[in-house]
Amino acid sequence: MKHSYLNLLGVCVLLLTSAGCACRHWDWVCTSCAPKNQQVASKPVEQVQPPVQKVQTTVTSQSAAPASVPGVYTFGDYKSNTLTSKAWQSLAQKDLTGVKTYTGKCVDLYATEAAKMQATLNDYPAGDPAKVFSYWALNDVATSLFIQGEAYRKAKDMDKAKAAYQRVINEFSYGQTYDPGSKTFWKPAEAARDGLYMIEKNLDLDFGNMTSYELVSKMWASLAKENLDEVIGYFRKMDSLYSERAKEMQSFLKDFPELPAENIHKYWALNDVGTGAFVLGEAYSLAGMKTEAAKAYQQVVDNYGFSQCWDPQGWFWRPAEGAQQKLLELQYGQ
Repeated sequence: MKHSYLNLLGVCVLLLTSAGCACRHWDWVCTSCAPKNQQVASKPVEQVQPPVQKVQTTVTSQSAAPASVPGVYTFGDYKSNTLTSKAWQSLAQKDLTGVKTYTGKCVDLYATEAAKMQATLNDYPAGDPAKVFSYWALNDVATSLFIQGEAYRKAKDMDKAKAAYQRVINEFSYGQTYDPGSKTFWKPAEAARDGLYMIEKNLDLDFGNMTSYELVSKMWASLAKENLDEVIGYFRKMDSLYSERAKEMQSFLKDFPELPAENIHKYWALNDVGTGAFVLGEAYSLAGMKTEAAKAYQQVVDNYGFSQCWDPQGWFWRPAEGAQQKLLELQYGQ
Protein backbone atom coordinates (compact mmCIF):
# COMPACT_ATOMS: atom_id res chain seq x y z
CA MET A 1 0.00 0.00 0.00
CA LYS A 2 2.87 2.36 0.88
CA HIS A 3 4.58 1.70 -2.48
CA SER A 4 1.32 2.33 -4.39
CA TYR A 5 0.91 5.71 -2.67
CA LEU A 6 4.47 6.76 -3.49
CA ASN A 7 4.08 5.71 -7.13
CA LEU A 8 0.88 7.75 -7.41
CA LEU A 9 2.61 10.79 -5.86
CA GLY A 10 5.47 10.49 -8.32
CA VAL A 11 3.08 10.45 -11.29
CA CYS A 12 1.34 13.59 -10.01
CA VAL A 13 4.64 15.43 -9.66
CA LEU A 14 5.67 14.39 -13.15
CA LEU A 15 2.37 15.64 -14.64
CA LEU A 16 2.62 19.01 -12.87
CA THR A 17 6.21 19.45 -14.01
CA SER A 18 5.42 18.73 -17.64
CA ALA A 19 2.40 21.04 -17.54
CA GLY A 20 4.60 24.07 -16.80
CA CYS A 21 4.04 26.82 -14.29
CA ALA A 22 0.97 26.22 -12.18
CA CYS A 23 0.60 29.96 -11.76
CA ARG A 24 0.31 30.70 -15.49
CA HIS A 25 -2.63 32.98 -16.21
CA TRP A 26 -3.40 34.91 -19.37
CA ASP A 27 -0.36 36.96 -20.31
CA TRP A 28 1.71 36.71 -17.17
CA VAL A 29 3.85 34.14 -15.39
CA CYS A 30 4.71 34.25 -11.72
CA THR A 31 8.33 35.25 -11.25
CA SER A 32 8.93 32.37 -8.83
CA CYS A 33 8.10 29.75 -11.46
CA ALA A 34 9.60 31.39 -14.53
CA PRO A 35 13.26 30.76 -15.39
CA LYS A 36 15.39 33.71 -14.32
CA ASN A 37 16.32 34.57 -17.89
CA GLN A 38 12.73 34.42 -19.14
CA GLN A 39 10.79 36.27 -16.46
CA VAL A 40 8.11 38.69 -17.56
CA ALA A 41 6.30 41.40 -15.68
CA SER A 42 4.02 40.26 -12.91
CA LYS A 43 0.35 41.14 -13.04
CA PRO A 44 0.16 44.96 -13.12
CA VAL A 45 -0.92 46.97 -10.12
CA GLU A 46 -4.45 48.14 -10.74
CA GLN A 47 -4.86 51.85 -11.42
CA VAL A 48 -6.35 53.92 -8.65
CA GLN A 49 -9.85 54.64 -9.88
CA PRO A 50 -11.25 58.17 -9.64
CA PRO A 51 -14.43 58.59 -7.61
CA VAL A 52 -16.54 58.72 -10.78
CA GLN A 53 -16.43 55.74 -13.13
CA LYS A 54 -15.12 56.49 -16.59
CA VAL A 55 -17.23 55.19 -19.45
CA GLN A 56 -15.23 54.11 -22.47
CA THR A 57 -16.43 53.20 -25.91
CA THR A 58 -15.28 49.99 -27.54
CA VAL A 59 -12.23 50.33 -29.75
CA THR A 60 -12.62 47.81 -32.54
CA SER A 61 -8.93 47.72 -33.36
CA GLN A 62 -8.16 46.18 -29.98
CA SER A 63 -9.61 42.82 -30.93
CA ALA A 64 -6.97 42.37 -33.60
CA ALA A 65 -4.09 43.68 -31.48
CA PRO A 66 -1.55 41.30 -29.94
CA ALA A 67 -1.94 40.51 -26.24
CA SER A 68 1.38 42.15 -25.46
CA VAL A 69 4.58 43.55 -26.80
CA PRO A 70 7.20 40.77 -26.89
CA GLY A 71 9.15 40.92 -23.67
CA VAL A 72 7.84 42.48 -20.49
CA TYR A 73 5.21 44.98 -21.65
CA THR A 74 1.58 43.92 -21.40
CA PHE A 75 -1.45 46.08 -22.16
CA GLY A 76 -3.96 44.59 -19.72
CA ASP A 77 -7.53 45.50 -20.69
CA TYR A 78 -6.33 48.13 -23.21
CA LYS A 79 -8.34 50.90 -21.56
CA SER A 80 -6.82 54.34 -21.86
CA ASN A 81 -6.50 54.77 -18.10
CA THR A 82 -4.78 51.40 -17.80
CA LEU A 83 -2.23 52.33 -20.46
CA THR A 84 -1.66 55.73 -18.88
CA SER A 85 -1.19 54.18 -15.45
CA LYS A 86 1.42 51.80 -16.87
CA ALA A 87 3.16 54.75 -18.55
CA TRP A 88 3.37 56.57 -15.20
CA GLN A 89 4.90 53.46 -13.63
CA SER A 90 7.46 53.23 -16.43
CA LEU A 91 8.34 56.92 -16.05
CA ALA A 92 8.91 56.41 -12.32
CA GLN A 93 11.20 53.48 -13.13
CA LYS A 94 13.08 55.57 -15.75
CA ASP A 95 12.07 53.00 -18.36
CA LEU A 96 11.94 54.96 -21.62
CA THR A 97 11.00 51.91 -23.67
CA GLY A 98 8.05 51.22 -21.38
CA VAL A 99 6.90 54.83 -21.61
CA LYS A 100 7.09 54.77 -25.40
CA THR A 101 5.27 51.43 -25.53
CA TYR A 102 2.33 52.40 -23.32
CA THR A 103 1.93 56.02 -24.42
CA GLY A 104 2.26 54.99 -28.05
CA LYS A 105 -0.50 52.40 -27.67
CA CYS A 106 -2.76 54.88 -25.88
CA VAL A 107 -2.28 57.50 -28.59
CA ASP A 108 -2.70 54.96 -31.40
CA LEU A 109 -5.97 53.65 -30.00
CA TYR A 110 -7.57 56.81 -28.63
CA ALA A 111 -6.18 59.91 -30.36
CA THR A 112 -9.04 60.02 -32.88
CA GLU A 113 -11.66 59.94 -30.11
CA ALA A 114 -9.64 62.46 -28.09
CA ALA A 115 -9.53 64.86 -31.04
CA LYS A 116 -13.31 64.63 -31.41
CA MET A 117 -13.75 65.51 -27.74
CA GLN A 118 -11.28 68.41 -28.01
CA ALA A 119 -13.23 69.81 -30.98
CA THR A 120 -16.39 70.14 -28.86
CA LEU A 121 -14.72 72.36 -26.25
CA ASN A 122 -13.91 76.06 -25.97
CA ASP A 123 -12.50 75.83 -22.44
CA TYR A 124 -11.61 73.31 -19.79
CA PRO A 125 -14.59 71.28 -18.55
CA ALA A 126 -15.25 72.25 -14.93
CA GLY A 127 -17.72 71.82 -12.12
CA ASP A 128 -19.03 68.32 -11.54
CA PRO A 129 -16.09 65.85 -11.69
CA ALA A 130 -18.31 63.53 -13.74
CA LYS A 131 -18.27 66.11 -16.51
CA VAL A 132 -14.47 66.18 -16.54
CA PHE A 133 -14.22 62.38 -16.49
CA SER A 134 -16.62 62.13 -19.43
CA TYR A 135 -13.76 63.40 -21.63
CA TRP A 136 -11.77 60.27 -20.75
CA ALA A 137 -10.00 59.84 -24.11
CA LEU A 138 -8.93 63.48 -24.29
CA ASN A 139 -7.68 63.38 -20.70
CA ASP A 140 -5.68 60.19 -21.08
CA VAL A 141 -4.16 60.98 -24.48
CA ALA A 142 -3.07 64.42 -23.27
CA THR A 143 -1.59 62.85 -20.14
CA SER A 144 0.17 60.13 -22.15
CA LEU A 145 1.81 62.67 -24.43
CA PHE A 146 2.91 64.72 -21.44
CA ILE A 147 4.46 61.60 -19.87
CA GLN A 148 6.18 60.92 -23.18
CA GLY A 149 7.62 64.43 -23.20
CA GLU A 150 8.87 64.03 -19.64
CA ALA A 151 10.57 60.73 -20.45
CA TYR A 152 12.32 62.14 -23.51
CA ARG A 153 13.39 65.25 -21.60
CA LYS A 154 14.90 63.18 -18.81
CA ALA A 155 16.64 61.05 -21.45
CA LYS A 156 18.10 64.28 -22.94
CA ASP A 157 16.32 63.74 -26.27
CA MET A 158 15.10 67.32 -26.40
CA ASP A 159 13.76 67.34 -29.96
CA LYS A 160 11.37 64.46 -29.23
CA ALA A 161 10.49 65.96 -25.86
CA LYS A 162 9.55 69.27 -27.47
CA ALA A 163 7.48 67.49 -30.13
CA ALA A 164 5.50 65.56 -27.49
CA TYR A 165 4.93 68.64 -25.32
CA GLN A 166 3.91 70.71 -28.33
CA ARG A 167 1.41 68.10 -29.47
CA VAL A 168 -0.34 68.27 -26.10
CA ILE A 169 -0.59 72.04 -26.45
CA ASN A 170 -1.61 72.07 -30.12
CA GLU A 171 -4.02 69.12 -30.30
CA PHE A 172 -5.23 68.15 -26.81
CA SER A 173 -5.02 71.36 -24.80
CA TYR A 174 -8.25 70.82 -22.82
CA GLY A 175 -7.26 67.45 -21.38
CA GLN A 176 -7.04 67.17 -17.59
CA THR A 177 -5.39 64.71 -15.23
CA TYR A 178 -6.90 63.55 -11.95
CA ASP A 179 -4.60 63.48 -8.91
CA PRO A 180 -5.98 61.02 -6.32
CA GLY A 181 -3.75 62.51 -3.61
CA SER A 182 -5.16 66.03 -3.70
CA LYS A 183 -8.45 64.96 -5.35
CA THR A 184 -8.00 67.70 -7.92
CA PHE A 185 -7.36 67.97 -11.65
CA TRP A 186 -4.27 69.44 -13.28
CA LYS A 187 -3.72 70.41 -16.91
CA PRO A 188 -1.16 68.54 -19.05
CA ALA A 189 -0.96 71.43 -21.54
CA GLU A 190 0.18 73.80 -18.80
CA ALA A 191 2.64 71.21 -17.51
CA ALA A 192 3.90 70.78 -21.08
CA ARG A 193 4.61 74.51 -21.23
CA ASP A 194 6.62 74.10 -18.01
CA GLY A 195 8.59 71.34 -19.74
CA LEU A 196 9.29 73.58 -22.74
CA TYR A 197 10.42 76.34 -20.37
CA MET A 198 12.90 73.99 -18.70
CA ILE A 199 14.29 72.94 -22.08
CA GLU A 200 14.61 76.57 -23.13
CA LYS A 201 16.44 77.52 -19.91
CA ASN A 202 18.46 74.28 -19.75
CA LEU A 203 16.93 73.39 -16.39
CA ASP A 204 16.20 70.01 -14.87
CA LEU A 205 14.00 70.96 -11.94
CA ASP A 206 12.98 68.40 -9.36
CA PHE A 207 9.39 69.09 -8.32
CA GLY A 208 9.51 66.47 -5.59
CA ASN A 209 6.05 65.36 -4.51
CA MET A 210 4.62 68.50 -6.18
CA THR A 211 2.79 69.64 -3.06
CA SER A 212 2.46 73.40 -2.69
CA TYR A 213 4.65 73.26 0.42
CA GLU A 214 7.40 71.42 -1.48
CA LEU A 215 7.31 73.87 -4.37
CA VAL A 216 7.40 77.02 -2.26
CA SER A 217 10.26 75.55 -0.22
CA LYS A 218 12.22 75.00 -3.43
CA MET A 219 11.44 78.57 -4.47
CA TRP A 220 12.98 79.89 -1.24
CA ALA A 221 16.10 77.76 -1.82
CA SER A 222 16.44 79.03 -5.38
CA LEU A 223 15.97 82.62 -4.20
CA ALA A 224 18.83 82.14 -1.75
CA LYS A 225 21.00 81.13 -4.74
CA GLU A 226 19.67 84.15 -6.69
CA ASN A 227 18.66 81.76 -9.47
CA LEU A 228 15.78 83.57 -11.18
CA ASP A 229 15.15 80.88 -13.79
CA GLU A 230 14.65 78.24 -11.10
CA VAL A 231 12.31 80.47 -9.10
CA ILE A 232 10.22 81.08 -12.22
CA GLY A 233 10.17 77.38 -13.06
CA TYR A 234 8.94 76.36 -9.62
CA PHE A 235 6.37 79.15 -9.53
CA ARG A 236 5.02 78.13 -12.94
CA LYS A 237 4.39 74.64 -11.57
CA MET A 238 2.85 76.07 -8.39
CA ASP A 239 0.63 78.41 -10.38
CA SER A 240 -0.61 75.71 -12.75
CA LEU A 241 -1.42 73.28 -9.94
CA TYR A 242 -2.76 75.45 -7.13
CA SER A 243 -3.68 79.00 -8.19
CA GLU A 244 -7.34 78.18 -8.81
CA ARG A 245 -7.65 76.49 -5.41
CA ALA A 246 -5.85 79.42 -3.77
CA LYS A 247 -8.20 81.97 -5.33
CA GLU A 248 -11.17 79.88 -4.25
CA MET A 249 -9.91 79.90 -0.65
CA GLN A 250 -9.34 83.66 -0.85
CA SER A 251 -12.96 84.14 -1.96
CA PHE A 252 -14.22 82.50 1.25
CA LEU A 253 -12.46 85.01 3.51
CA LYS A 254 -13.34 88.48 4.76
CA ASP A 255 -10.26 88.85 6.94
CA PHE A 256 -7.08 86.99 7.88
CA PRO A 257 -7.70 83.64 9.60
CA GLU A 258 -6.59 83.84 13.23
CA LEU A 259 -4.72 81.51 15.56
CA PRO A 260 -4.57 78.70 16.52
CA ALA A 261 -2.26 77.66 13.70
CA GLU A 262 -4.63 74.93 12.52
CA ASN A 263 -7.11 77.60 11.43
CA ILE A 264 -4.46 79.25 9.28
CA HIS A 265 -3.03 76.06 7.81
CA LYS A 266 -6.48 75.11 6.52
CA TYR A 267 -5.86 77.67 3.77
CA TRP A 268 -2.69 75.91 2.62
CA ALA A 269 -3.05 76.65 -1.13
CA LEU A 270 -3.75 80.33 -0.53
CA ASN A 271 -0.82 80.61 1.86
CA ASP A 272 1.69 78.83 -0.37
CA VAL A 273 0.70 80.43 -3.68
CA GLY A 274 0.62 83.89 -2.09
CA THR A 275 4.04 83.27 -0.58
CA GLY A 276 5.33 81.91 -3.88
CA ALA A 277 4.19 85.02 -5.75
CA PHE A 278 5.99 87.15 -3.18
CA VAL A 279 9.19 85.11 -3.61
CA LEU A 280 8.85 85.55 -7.38
CA GLY A 281 8.72 89.32 -6.87
CA GLU A 282 11.84 89.14 -4.70
CA ALA A 283 13.71 87.14 -7.37
CA TYR A 284 12.83 89.64 -10.08
CA SER A 285 13.83 92.50 -7.80
CA LEU A 286 17.24 90.95 -7.11
CA ALA A 287 17.73 90.57 -10.86
CA GLY A 288 17.00 94.28 -11.35
CA MET A 289 13.77 93.55 -13.28
CA LYS A 290 11.58 96.15 -11.58
CA THR A 291 8.58 95.96 -13.93
CA GLU A 292 8.32 92.17 -13.54
CA ALA A 293 8.84 92.45 -9.79
CA ALA A 294 6.00 94.95 -9.49
CA LYS A 295 3.67 92.63 -11.41
CA ALA A 296 4.47 89.74 -9.10
CA TYR A 297 4.00 91.81 -5.94
CA GLN A 298 0.71 93.20 -7.29
CA GLN A 299 -0.47 89.64 -7.92
CA VAL A 300 -0.04 88.90 -4.22
CA VAL A 301 -2.08 91.96 -3.26
CA ASP A 302 -4.85 91.44 -5.81
CA ASN A 303 -5.32 87.66 -5.72
CA TYR A 304 -3.88 86.32 -2.47
CA GLY A 305 -4.40 89.17 -0.01
CA PHE A 306 -5.26 86.97 2.98
CA SER A 307 -2.36 84.55 2.56
CA GLN A 308 -0.03 83.99 5.51
CA CYS A 309 3.43 82.47 5.75
CA TRP A 310 4.91 80.65 8.71
CA ASP A 311 8.31 81.91 9.81
CA PRO A 312 10.45 79.17 11.44
CA GLN A 313 11.33 81.66 14.17
CA GLY A 314 7.79 81.21 15.47
CA TRP A 315 5.20 83.47 13.87
CA PHE A 316 3.08 84.07 10.78
CA TRP A 317 3.69 87.02 8.48
CA ARG A 318 1.51 88.36 5.65
CA PRO A 319 2.91 88.31 2.09
CA ALA A 320 0.41 90.92 0.86
CA GLU A 321 1.61 93.43 3.45
CA GLY A 322 5.21 92.72 2.47
CA ALA A 323 4.28 93.07 -1.21
CA GLN A 324 2.63 96.45 -0.62
CA GLN A 325 5.77 97.71 1.10
CA LYS A 326 7.90 96.47 -1.81
CA LEU A 327 5.64 98.22 -4.31
CA LEU A 328 6.10 101.51 -2.44
CA GLU A 329 9.86 101.03 -2.47
CA LEU A 330 9.82 100.36 -6.21
CA GLN A 331 7.61 103.37 -6.85
CA TYR A 332 9.68 105.82 -4.85
CA GLY A 333 13.06 104.29 -5.60
CA GLN A 334 13.94 103.27 -2.07
